[in-house]
Amino acid sequence: MLPLLPQSATDVLLDNPFQQSSWPYFPMIHSGETDSRSSRSPYLPSPSTPSSITPDYVLSLPSSRVPRPDRPPSNSGGDELQQWWFSTKRNFTVHLLHPFLLWHHRDLMSSLPNEAVYEKEKSGVTWPKQLNAPLEAVDPEIANIIELEKARQWKGLELIPSENFTSVSVMQAVGSIMTNKYSEGYPGARYYGGNEYIDMAETLCQKRALEAFRLDPEKWGVNVQSLSGSPANFQVYTALLKPHERIMALDLPHGGHLSHGYQTDTKKISAVSIFFETMPYRLNESTGLIDYDQLEKSATLFRPKLIVAGASAYARLYDYARIRKVCDKQKAILLADMAHISGLVAAGVIPSPFDYADIVTTTTHKSLRGPRGAMIFFRKGVKEINKQGKEVLYDFEDKINQAVFPGLQGGPHNHTITGLAVALKQATTREYKAYQEQVLSNCAKFAQTLAEKGYELVSGGTENHLVLVNLKTKGIDGSRVEKVLESVHIAANKNTVPGDVSAMVPGGIRMGTPALTSRGFVEEDFAKVAEFFDAAVKLALKIKGEATGTKLKDFVATLQSPNFQSEVAKLKHEVEEYAKQFPTIGFEKENMKYKN
Repeated sequence: MLPLLPQSATDVLLDNPFQQSSWPYFPMIHSGETDSRSSRSPYLPSPSTPSSITPDYVLSLPSSRVPRPDRPPSNSGGDELQQWWFSTKRNFTVHLLHPFLLWHHRDLMSSLPNEAVYEKEKSGVTWPKQLNAPLEAVDPEIANIIELEKARQWKGLELIPSENFTSVSVMQAVGSIMTNKYSEGYPGARYYGGNEYIDMAETLCQKRALEAFRLDPEKWGVNVQSLSGSPANFQVYTALLKPHERIMALDLPHGGHLSHGYQTDTKKISAVSIFFETMPYRLNESTGLIDYDQLEKSATLFRPKLIVAGASAYARLYDYARIRKVCDKQKAILLADMAHISGLVAAGVIPSPFDYADIVTTTTHKSLRGPRGAMIFFRKGVKEINKQGKEVLYDFEDKINQAVFPGLQGGPHNHTITGLAVALKQATTREYKAYQEQVLSNCAKFAQTLAEKGYELVSGGTENHLVLVNLKTKGIDGSRVEKVLESVHIAANKNTVPGDVSAMVPGGIRMGTPALTSRGFVEEDFAKVAEFFDAAVKLALKIKGEATGTKLKDFVATLQSPNFQSEVAKLKHEVEEYAKQFPTIGFEKENMKYKN
């Protein structure tokens, strides 16, 4: 008798496992190793290691989905298989009873067993084997979430311009044993031993960073330890400025970034604006272009110590030479934040900020297509010859390195630095340049098609990897359109446009081409993507017209109502069928759990 085991689950457990099962894996099975201490089948977990079971995971399954053991490999036909099954099914059933016997002593909402994951057996230590177990065996819940994300990336259209699909080789480096090492300090000057190979990786990463952007190592240096873009910018500010010294940067509603010191009339939003005094420069709202004349006038009055040339939602190229003149007049430092465009700069398909900037920061995962990290480039060597005929050197290197460590960080993420080294090597190839050229060509076609369909583009077009669509002329906002896009498997993001008063209900949508270009999309594909976008906007307008209230939650409720589910499902199906034609990046679609 099995008094605590539901009869339906018993039927599943004792059913013939050779019938086709819809469950794609059995999370409690070892990866084919035979336990030398036991004559049991290697395809079942040992009863002496109950921690290899995931009780709550099994308990949370409906009885129809209790996992079955996989078919064992065999070269001798069905008799051996049947013999294997009848000799092990009882052991398997009893083994699986363990979680049910704990039914009244477990929190059913938890996925963690009460038993210690690492425990000793009489014959010796077992946790090394546990540590080498695959993710599917150790944590099927997280493994399942990853599989769901794979399906989303495969079936959806990724249009967020700050996202990309990094390569398998980069992911292998990021997921490597380089994550195990602590290495406070810099190559050759660490506070921990055992860093000889970490030093090799970081030094190689620095060398490749300079090579990727065609920089002379006598004139430029780079710090590759910054954890992300916003910390990198803050590290530059703290390195080169005193508290409450002045910064100018592009205003957030006009395409700037939070990390450049955004504040409203009533509140300091970014921490940068708390520790430093910030003043924005803006676009000319009639042209959508940066108003360099007004920037120069404002700088004359504000007298900034540092000016940031960089944006997160500006579809045009920066005039670095013009800003350099303003900086020289004010004796200000020019910081170029090329986070969005660094891949295009590395490929040489747009002008480089390195010809004019004193400092250049960038993230590494956007158009550069690396892991999630950041770099800080700084000038070094001779700055000028003074009136006494002596050389004056740049003093950025020590200040920036000290601001990164120990100023604002401890140990660097060595796995990320290793992955970045791989991405930077890729950035010097002919294939990479061809990819970035295609990014620009795709974005130009995307912008053209949107304009032909009557959409207003901020600045009237694009010269880089993104477009910014002003939806206010269509009678709707970016928040509502974003909700509809997401419901049909298109990822874009709402964005402020000139004239907006709220960042929560902005008037624009920001879209870009790097991610889908990585999947192989070309110009005609982005013309089709523009059609999908247009269909989503028209659907959003229809939903807005029938919403019972004026708030976003009223719009979402109407979107989710039965009245619109058929239209949403139809457009979603069209989007998914189109996206599924293209290759996946980082995983094989044949091995996906959720292909249907």
